[in-house]
Amino acid sequence: MKWSKLFGMGAFLTFCVISVLFLSVLGQDLVKIESASDEAVSTYQYHFVLVPEELDNEYWQLVQKGAADAAEVHRVYLEYLGPKQADLDDHLKTIDMAIAGHVDGIMTQGLDAKRYKPLFQKAREKGIDVVTVDTDAEGSKRQVYVGTDNYYSGFIAGQALIADTKGEQYVGIVTGRLDAIHQKLRVKGFRDAVSGEKRIHIAGIEESAITKSGASGAAYKLLNDHTQLTAFYGTSALDGVGIIQATEQYHSSKDVYVLAFDTLPDTIQALDDGKIDAVVVQHPYEMGYQAVESLVRLQQGDKQEPLQYTGTSVIRRGDLPLHQMERPQGVQP
Repeated sequence: MKWSKLFGMGAFLTFCVISVLFLSVLGQDLVKIESASDEAVSTYQYHFVLVPEELDNEYWQLVQKGAADAAEVHRVYLEYLGPKQADLDDHLKTIDMAIAGHVDGIMTQGLDAKRYKPLFQKAREKGIDVVTVDTDAEGSKRQVYVGTDNYYSGFIAGQALIADTKGEQYVGIVTGRLDAIHQKLRVKGFRDAVSGEKRIHIAGIEESAITKSGASGAAYKLLNDHTQLTAFYGTSALDGVGIIQATEQYHSSKDVYVLAFDTLPDTIQALDDGKIDAVVVQHPYEMGYQAVESLVRLQQGDKQEPLQYTGTSVIRRGDLPLHQMERPQGVQP
């Protein structure tokens, strides 16, 4: 009996040590802020965490920039924690660690509503406010969604293709993740927009895994599988540049229409060079800034509109001078 008790205590201590080590690796600042001096803590009004899909993604770095600027204004201690590369399990673990850190508010994507619901429920039970950014988790306990109306962004992309092309069009769609709700909505909106145009046909759809090389591989496969392809639609931030790499490697004499998403520098350069024909513009900086402000207002007990859509539009090469002047404000995977 004594041995079983000792074994149980040993197992518990081992679990505690592993938990502390995991915290130290994944959420270093979550541990630090709790052990900080009263003087340091008094510098901040609130402690928020922004959990991106992947840390090194340029799109999410723009969201983080907006959040950081708003955090400075509102005296918020802001952390930017998440997986280095897109991984749903790691994303969920990071949110769980933020909850364990007793933060005041969490900003994150709602990539899979079913899997996020229990976590958001757990956060709310602990008094932690939750705002989804870029991708919503409908039916969950999140209080506010800040970001693009993803169905609408796909719809105006379809309208752009209709306006910019003539004759029969065979479109290859490259999407970041086939199972991600925001990507699905961008595809659905596009399909609905072009469904009434008999001259436009969706030839196929491939996944890029939100990487440039993945987008290039997906586009190359579409080109091989559908020799009649005349147009591409990329639904995530790195798809446009990846599509261009594939079309250039394919050595096709055809002029392929390319419709991309997000104004990352390489995409804008390709638009300026005439390699991309149109770009759907989101506003990640605005998303980050507005998400922090929404959390602050929730902390203050103010009622919030649950859906706070940020702007979406389509730009072409002729729009670049005006657009480039606006970019320092954080226009934008």
